[in-house]
Parts: sequence; C-alpha cells; structure tokens
Amino acid sequence: MNTSFPPLRLRVARRLLLAAAFTAVAGSAMAAFPDRPIRIVVGFPPGQATDVIARLAARKLQDALGQPVIVDNKPGAAGILGTEAVVKAAPDGYTLLVGSSGTLAINPSLYSKLSYQPLRDLAPIAELAKVPLFLAVNPAFPAQTAADLVKEAKARPGKINYSSAGSGVTSHLTMELFKHAQGINMVHVPYKGSPAAVTDLISGQVSAMVDTGPALLPHMRTGRVRVLAVASKNRNPAAPNVPTMAEAGLGNFEAPAWIGIAAPKGTPQDVVETIHKALVSAWRDAADVRETLNGLGAEPVLSRPDEFARYIKEEIEKWAVAVKLSGAQVD
Repeated sequence: MNTSFPPLRLRVARRLLLAAAFTAVAGSAMAAFPDRPIRIVVGFPPGQATDVIARLAARKLQDALGQPVIVDNKPGAAGILGTEAVVKAAPDGYTLLVGSSGTLAINPSLYSKLSYQPLRDLAPIAELAKVPLFLAVNPAFPAQTAADLVKEAKARPGKINYSSAGSGVTSHLTMELFKHAQGINMVHVPYKGSPAAVTDLISGQVSAMVDTGPALLPHMRTGRVRVLAVASKNRNPAAPNVPTMAEAGLGNFEAPAWIGIAAPKGTPQDVVETIHKALVSAWRDAADVRETLNGLGAEPVLSRPDEFARYIKEEIEKWAVAVKLSGAQVD
C-alpha cells in the first residue's frame, strides 16, 4: 500500500510542522527571562541610602538570574526624573525602579502636577527595606525622654522649634504626624539637606528634629545630640538602647521611611514573579544584606508584590494626611 503523501498534502504538513516548531521556539524564548542585561533606575545620586540598597539588590539579582544588572542613577526633582524614566520604559522586566517612600508615597500628594501615579503606572515587586526615623534633641534641651519633649511642647506651644532636611521631605512630614498625634505645636525650620539641619541641632540653633540613623546616630555616640526614641515597632539594631515611641509612653507611633522595587505597569506577571523569587532566596535572610542595611540604620524586608501594592496604597493615604497638616506644596 502506498502511504506517501501527495505533493500538496506533503507541503501543508511540512508547513504545519514548521509553524509548530517556530511557536515552540518563540514560546521558549519568551519564557527565558532574562536573556539580556537588566537596568535598575535610581532617582537619587550615588551614595545615598536608596542607591546603596539598589546596588546591593542589583548584585543579588545578577547572581540569581545570571545576567548583568546595572544601576542607572537619574537624580533630580525628588526622585521624579528616575521614576518617570521607568514609567515610560517597555514593560518587559528589563527596566526596574528602586524607589523610596518619598517617590512612591509622598510625591503624589506633594506635587499637584505629578506626571505619574505609583499604582496606576508601576507594578510593585517588593519592599526591600525599612529605614526607621529617630527623634532627637540638643543635649542642652530639658528633655530626657520623648514624653518629656511632648510635655515641654505642651507647656510652651509654638515656642519650640525643630529642623528638617527640607519642606515636604519624610523627616518634616513625620514630625507633622508626631505633632498631630501628640496634640502639640512646634515651629518648623527647613534646611537644604540633613547635614545643615543636624549642624544647627548640634549648635543649639534648633531644639529638635527627626531624621534617619546615619544622620543622627554618629552624633548620639559622641554626645552631641540626644536621641529620645525611634518611630518604629521594634528597637533598631544600630541603637538598641533607644526606646520605641510605644516604650516611651507615646502610643504606637510608627513612621518609617522605606525603599522598594517596581517595574513598569503591564510587565507580565510571570516576569514580576521571576524577579521576586530571585530576591526571596538572596535578600531577607542573607547575612551581608542585613549587615549592609543595619549599617544604614535600616532593616531588610521582602514583601510579596500584592502586599507591597497594598502597602503603597496605605502609605499614600497616610502621607496625604501629613502633607495636608504641614501645608507643604511644591507646585
């Protein structure tokens, strides 16, 4: 019996086989993320906490995924320029953002003409770190505890001042939330960055301030400032003798800064999961990660994408209240 195909049927069969083979190869190629270098955009200069954490995440992702991961600093406009670059990038997982609570939670309320909305334009992947904020006073100020500061402020409303790294920054807005929670009135003195604000705290030009561990703890250790409390759930490993706000008798006041990683909106979910899984095995429990972050006064975190999205939503709502209380508006 002749089992050979007639010429036409043979050609059709060959084409079907080729199409199937092409589809299989294309599918494999699409599934093989990543197959080229990945870029992480940071909206701040090299050396700042967000940049340091981004470079650590880049190294961990590179080791786990087997592709180069490059950090691209695009500083300017409170992290807006870098965020915009990621929002406009192709949603394929090859351009990522490491951003802060400022860029992802505060800016939407602080800038009325902001070109992006974090949850509309980005796909959250994971929160990477929490950066607790500390409450400090000049050593000559008559407050040994955070409760003492509140008592002094209530006794002298509008007479005690505090510094910050600038109007609308996290440290300023955290103090506004603290004032609101405690029912006190203190006068804000904004500076252009933490160094100048800390310098005047040390000299006694201002009485108090809230800022990160790297800004305040070195001066606490030399006795040039008195750190009263940390605005977090637990004590900070970099300053284990500093009580939490709750331990100081001021209620459950938590207002950490934080840093997280995201992709452009529309990035395939399997790509988001691939990036997240690469971090799961190399981030939260890694000794070098904990050591680096603790050196910044930060603590490693690794939330799931859906958890991070919910957290961003909650944080946007929280900081909107702080911006309203402060009256800060950039544009």
